[in-house]
Amino acid sequence: MEVKVVSEDKFGTETYTNLFIEIMSDIGKAFHTESALLVLKPEVPLFIFSIKLKSEPSDRTIADVANIRSEGDLVHITITDERYAPEIMKELWARYGKDSVDQQTRFDMEVKGATGAEVGTFVVASGEEYLNEMIGAVWMSLPEGIKNRHTYIDGQVITIVATEEILVPSMLSEGLEYHKKMVEAVKDV
Repeated sequence: MEVKVVSEDKFGTETYTNLFIEIMSDIGKAFHTESALLVLKPEVPLFIFSIKLKSEPSDRTIADVANIRSEGDLVHITITDERYAPEIMKELWARYGKDSVDQQTRFDMEVKGATGAEVGTFVVASGEEYLNEMIGAVWMSLPEGIKNRHTYIDGQVITIVATEEILVPSMLSEGLEYHKKMVEAVKDV
């Protein structure tokens, strides 16, 4: 993840870059973030965090996160992204019952009385949920006491404008300008 910081404070720039990367890594969101722009103006106070995700948030189906193979009325599933394992099991149990789902290993299971095509379409994570998780991750990296926030979202870009004061139009405009620049950077790729 590439992080650029706009700030007058050299010490604060390095410290905040490291803190942001550490927080995003600790909660597993650095992997999903391609780049970030942090605008730090503690004297105002104003903080603008704009992140570009590696991909636009969308619903994830079992077919997106697992390999599926059918043999008659038996469907073999091998989970390729373990983060979704609990949701896959929950979805399969809800649709077919626990007696029809045989979990052989942590990542391998069989479902009786199903078709691969049907199983592959079940949504195990919503794009909205993913987006909320990313926004929450950015909020966690803001300084303590920052209560007033405004979020801009366009495709792969999330920008949060935050202050402990009242969000005035000039702050929102500045945040929107940084947001637009990040969105344009996505289009130029």
